[in-house]
Amino acid sequence: MALFLYCMHSLPPHKCKESGFTIAPGRINCAKTLWVASSSSNNKKKQPKPLSFGERLLDYIEGGPKLRKWYGAPDQLPRDGLVSNKEDRYREPEQETVPEVRDAVLVTDGDSKTGQLVILSLIVKRARIKALVKDIKAAASAFGSYIEPLAGDVTDKTSVKKALKGVRVIICIGKLAVLRSGGGIQAFMNEKAKRLAEADEIAVINSGVPYTIVRAGSLQDKPGNQRGFNFKEGCAGNGILSREDAAAICVEALDSPAEKGLIFEVVNGEETVQNWSELFSSLANSGNQD
Repeated sequence: MALFLYCMHSLPPHKCKESGFTIAPGRINCAKTLWVASSSSNNKKKQPKPLSFGERLLDYIEGGPKLRKWYGAPDQLPRDGLVSNKEDRYREPEQETVPEVRDAVLVTDGDSKTGQLVILSLIVKRARIKALVKDIKAAASAFGSYIEPLAGDVTDKTSVKKALKGVRVIICIGKLAVLRSGGGIQAFMNEKAKRLAEADEIAVINSGVPYTIVRAGSLQDKPGNQRGFNFKEGCAGNGILSREDAAAICVEALDSPAEKGLIFEVVNGEETVQNWSELFSSLANSGNQD
């Protein structure tokens, strides 16, 4: 601030450096200027005292949410499971996930003669049946609502994934033992079929669901329950087995499922089975699972 002090002495024109204002001679006898600095320590505006941690915390608690709304910033997310608004307080709790019920039997080759006999035997047993087939309409026409037909084969990962929902055990009639037994030109002709049979069994084993793979001998369209059986390793390469007997064995295996899986060979023979549970237990412990 520039202050002018006047006295009676004659002085030449005087110009104030700070304000740029010139005092002309004759109008006043004398003029002297005195600059009073406004930056004096006494005139300084006092700076606010820094807030303590407790004061800043209190300010945040009381003013933080309001300030966020004023400036359009999003509200804080709820912490420790607390609800963020009134509507959430009245929201019904989410229902717990219901464990999947696994009570179905999956037949991997529902189109084949043996597969159809297995399905018929399972219907008589009143089992819940799912079957992989090539023609859904034909399977539905043959068995109606007694089965759930699914298009695909066991090597198709997409169809298998869908088919395995609710399945407790898989039944597979394998031809691998017969195809491995051939030699010479017959082995060459069976090579493609053998690779397919191997792929079928590998897919069943890797499914993660308990399974029964019956490596039957040469399947014959003969009445079942006419002869006994032979379960020795390597027997399926040269023996025969009634299709009806093969289906009956698959159904018996359902009552004694292995923890992970069971693979065995079987043909018609002289052995009479008195206790199927004991038989399957001994087969599971025999090591014939390759």
